Amino acid sequence: MKKYSIIEIQAAMKTLNNWILYEDKIKKQFQFKDFSEALAFIVRIGILAEKQNHHPELYNVYNKVTIALTTHDVNGLSDKDFLLATSIDAIS
Repeated sequence: MKKYSIIEIQAAMKTLNNWILYEDKIKKQFQFKDFSEALAFIVRIGILAEKQNHHPELYNVYNKVTIALTTHDVNGLSDKDFLLATSIDAIS
């Protein structure tokens, strides 16, 4: 697994839906009707993350879930981050 260069990151960002680049991470916030829906979404993300063996940073405040992705093994972004972001978008 290799760390993406800034050029690779910029190209990969164009394939994502409303994710932002922030300090060697890609981040996105999702909003739901209530806490229960937000929590159910977190559980679905957990299942995806386990299957892909790549675990996001998850933050939940009532009906909002913020996700941050980075690959600690390369100290930056890799294929794993963009694959998981695409998978998360597919279930949102």
